[in-house]
Amino acid sequence: MCRHLAYLGPQEPLGKLLVEPAHSLFRQSWAPRQQRYGTVNADGFGVGWYAEGDPEPARYRRAGPIWGDRSFADLARVVRSGALLSAVRDATVAGADGEAAAAPFAAGAWLFSHNGAVAGWPRSLAPLTTGLPPVELLSMEARCDSALVWALVLHRLRGGDDEGQALADTVVEVAEAAPGSRLNLLLTNGETITATAWGDTLWYLTEPGRRTVVASEPYDDDPHWRQVPDRTLLAASRTDVLLTPLKEPTA
Repeated sequence: MCRHLAYLGPQEPLGKLLVEPAHSLFRQSWAPRQQRYGTVNADGFGVGWYAEGDPEPARYRRAGPIWGDRSFADLARVVRSGALLSAVRDATVAGADGEAAAAPFAAGAWLFSHNGAVAGWPRSLAPLTTGLPPVELLSMEARCDSALVWALVLHRLRGGDDEGQALADTVVEVAEAAPGSRLNLLLTNGETITATAWGDTLWYLTEPGRRTVVASEPYDDDPHWRQVPDRTLLAASRTDVLLTPLKEPTA
């Protein structure tokens, strides 16, 4: 479980998006307003952002709560970006992965986060690992459910699927193997944002041609926030947002 957020728009200090709003992701780490499972997101945090002219993002991740990291406060004040993905984490199960289990996960130009939990982890997804090359399993950053979900998404992306197809097919595959899983996935390449609402809250805020924010919950009381229906795929850019129903798993 976690709260996460992705942004595309004009260059802004990270803190303006993640710390300053009245109900920012920073505040959601201890006082989320809409989190359905868990109450405190203190098991790590991370932010990935894109610098102008460089398609590969930088990341800052830590195993502890975001409110206890003074270095992040300095970083958020001075680093500016026009595209980012950030998350605060409430671990599904206790583990020793620490910082490695904190989103965003990354590969090439992609940043990824999973808000939710895989039911019956890890046994439920064991059959799905046979579809991954051994080197991809051995390259997983962590041993948590989110890391394996990311490995499944990344395998599809590297196989040529677009972002929407990769997320949609992964959600259905995992939901079939582990019924009752919560699979709110969030993916960006610095130019687009793709997300799923599957078992938890998801919202978006857009000013066409200027900025788009996709988040687990609104970070302020702007009346233009819109909730994404459950079982929906969201595909967004700086100019528009498209919502598509996700198919249900085969019974």
